[in-house]
Amino acid sequence: MAAAPTRKVVVFSGGSAANSLVDVFNEVIDKNSCTLSYVIPISDNGGSSSELIRVFGGPGIGDIRSRLTRLIPQSNAAIYDFFNHRLSPLPGPASSEFLTFLTGTAPLYHPLPSPQALLIRSILSHLHLEILKRGRPPSWTFNFQSASIGNLFLTGARLFSGSFEAAIYLMAMIGRVDESRTEVLPAIVSNFTHHISAGLADGTTITGQNAISHPSAPTAIHSSTPDPSTRDFPLPADDPGEDAHLPGSLPYLRLPHITFSKLVDEPLPARISRVWYINPYGQEMTPAPNPKVISAIQEADAVIYSIGSLYTSLAPSLILRGVGDAIAGISLPNRTGPRFKILILNGSLDRETGGFSARDFIAAIARACEQSRGVAGDAEPALWSRYVTHLIHLEGEGAPAVDREELCARGIECVRLYGRKFSSSDPGGLGMRYDEKALAQALGAIVGKRDPRELRMRRNTAGADG
Repeated sequence: MAAAPTRKVVVFSGGSAANSLVDVFNEVIDKNSCTLSYVIPISDNGGSSSELIRVFGGPGIGDIRSRLTRLIPQSNAAIYDFFNHRLSPLPGPASSEFLTFLTGTAPLYHPLPSPQALLIRSILSHLHLEILKRGRPPSWTFNFQSASIGNLFLTGARLFSGSFEAAIYLMAMIGRVDESRTEVLPAIVSNFTHHISAGLADGTTITGQNAISHPSAPTAIHSSTPDPSTRDFPLPADDPGEDAHLPGSLPYLRLPHITFSKLVDEPLPARISRVWYINPYGQEMTPAPNPKVISAIQEADAVIYSIGSLYTSLAPSLILRGVGDAIAGISLPNRTGPRFKILILNGSLDRETGGFSARDFIAAIARACEQSRGVAGDAEPALWSRYVTHLIHLEGEGAPAVDREELCARGIECVRLYGRKFSSSDPGGLGMRYDEKALAQALGAIVGKRDPRELRMRRNTAGADG
């Protein structure tokens, strides 16, 4: 008998939060003979990514790098440590430390094979050359403060090859990530920066992903300072602004956001209504996604919305043109879209989702998918199950409330799991954390279900052979 076709799973996620579930997803695909595609947005403009964007433009690569390094097998721990390393949090020592990576004297090179170390040094040297070309000392230089070596390598590889995809491929190859089993897909393939804005229910607009989720000090919601979406927002006096950004682009998008805290969530003045992409001049646009993302969704048996930031990790991928159609299976010949569309509900609330219930999370996902289809406004509840068929959730202090009766009436199956409370040492305050084994079993039970059409086909084939 011929082997069953390989089943496919697509996971929408951001970076750090979903990294904690990589082992869970690995177990699910191993036990169900699946391949896995992670879809990750490139709108991150915080941390060391913001300095790279300030100087070079280009995509926000922090979350891509974070997932690639998380997928590096334990047998390649030396390269994991290398790409995961951050330079000193002080600008001067950080710059000096980077020079040891250029000269090959950094201790992290010692365990690496010589050809691998030489290749990495070549990419970092190319990046350094590009930094020197753009520098205008003494007033304007690159800030290596807290820079991720993985981010620096990805940027150097992109600048050298002229291709973001080629840079991802090179990093995955050096890390021995098995891309035939698990691939990391940027939501948008581009050498240009893509920023997002969020509209609040009170009419306020917040510009930039970092300002939405983890604002630098002072907060990105300005009351007595100039509006960051206008040309009046002040730029550093030493910003040459020669070739990394188009003339007339929003000054706020050219500011660094190296230092911010994920441990403190200043409440938003109102709920987020929706997010959208903006061009360099602040005008709304609807970019096309990476074509591989659409293909992956169309071929998938299951789509999973992972834990993480609802509006800055999930929505930026969902609002891209055509994504909603692919998830819903609209306009696909002989296809109804992925059979299972699973939301793993966060175990706690954050700055973006204060006061949200499970209903609000599902409504936001449906609205984002409808927005990608050119439909404005809230999605009708009757359409929710087009984009979410299963909800996995926790119950406990700090976790979002779940109205199981309403959701079941909307055609959404709810699966409750028992987790554990945040310990006092955990960031994020009150909330619940998933038990990895229980979550893997729940996902496996859903993804492992056979499509009745497939079973009928197999029975018909068996009958014909007999």
